[in-house]
Amino acid sequence: MLSLSVGDMALSPAKLWAGFTKTDEVVAIILWNIRLPRTLVAIEIGAALAASGVIMQAYFRNSLASPGLLGVSAGGSAGAVVAIGAGWTVLSFWVLPIAAVIGALGATVAVIGLAKRGASTERLLLAGVALNALLGAVTSYVLSNFTLTYERNAQIIFWLLGGLEDRTWEHVWMAAAVVGCAGLAWPMGRAMDLLSLGATEAQSLGVDVKSVRRRMLALATVMTALATAVAGTVGFVGLVVPHLFRLIFGPEHKRLLPLALIGGAGFVLLCDLMGRAAGGLRLGIVTALVGGPFFLWMLRRQS
Repeated sequence: MLSLSVGDMALSPAKLWAGFTKTDEVVAIILWNIRLPRTLVAIEIGAALAASGVIMQAYFRNSLASPGLLGVSAGGSAGAVVAIGAGWTVLSFWVLPIAAVIGALGATVAVIGLAKRGASTERLLLAGVALNALLGAVTSYVLSNFTLTYERNAQIIFWLLGGLEDRTWEHVWMAAAVVGCAGLAWPMGRAMDLLSLGATEAQSLGVDVKSVRRRMLALATVMTALATAVAGTVGFVGLVVPHLFRLIFGPEHKRLLPLALIGGAGFVLLCDLMGRAAGGLRLGIVTALVGGPFFLWMLRRQS
């Protein structure tokens, strides 16, 4: 309700009710066309990124793994930027999410390739840094070498900094697939618990390791890509929220996954409010300002 109330025009509870019931036309337009889609998208992408972080941390058996640090978010963003720069987005509304999924999937495959070679945590994180830099170079290439209109240039800046401005009901429906992905991940909670013991141990306890890990990877990638396609690069949600809730409620995944969904939604809503209170600071900047110090604290704690 706070997210719906705050904006250029502050809305009291009575005004909100008038907007919901459409008894006040102006408030109804503000509420239904601007603030409600923005709030729902914030909830969806927060839930998506946090759930994706839980799954990736279970997959890599490492609490530092997250879509942003491993380059998956940057892959989705690079795919979206290339699609915008090349002008493919005029073909269909769905070109952008498809390009983001392809980019995120490519980045995930690169990280998994390293993980299969027995790379240590430090090497995986370094690989994530390198991948982020490489994908940043792809984005820079598009910005500097493609002939871009002002509108496309603004779109690309939006994906790079993340944001919830001008989100519509189409974006709400697109990101709604997150709920389905989370629903598919939840029954795998026990398998994820067993995988934390190690692949060999999990297999000896009856887990089809290959199949479970394949599904985990697919769900985490799709959720990250959808969140990136809808709101651009929003970092640290998949790192901060799962880790914080694991510390408070324990590591059991059937409990952690729904809690992370709720926590991620609340975290992004709060960051969006902070950005608006700061005069329109982009969402990706706010999450970085909150998540960066948290990540440094985690590194210090682990050392």
